[in-house]
Amino acid sequence: MDMTDIPFGITNWSEVAPTEHPGESGSATWRTREFGGIRVRMVEYSPGYMADHWCSRGHILLVLEGSLTTELANGETVTVDAGSSYQVGHDTQPHRSSTRTGARLFVVD
Repeated sequence: MDMTDIPFGITNWSEVAPTEHPGESGSATWRTREFGGIRVRMVEYSPGYMADHWCSRGHILLVLEGSLTTELANGETVTVDAGSSYQVGHDTQPHRSSTRTGARLFVVD
């Protein structure tokens, strides 16, 4: 991730238009900004959300509210609660997320 040529700025996330992304079950609402080649998102997963795909993109992900369960392609499952984060590199470990109760995330990728 190369964070050059990005001027100082402030994002009021409530002013960023949301987009809906259906999962295998439930849905995700993304508010997305792009800074050069870096995507920054505020994401909300509905209760009962399950991703409809395996993701190979790298992320730094902070759980702001709720609890997120992430399954790795090797069968390992981890739960990340509010106040904790995870990081994974591009094409290192395919993963997919779900939540029983809903979750609010801040994601940089």
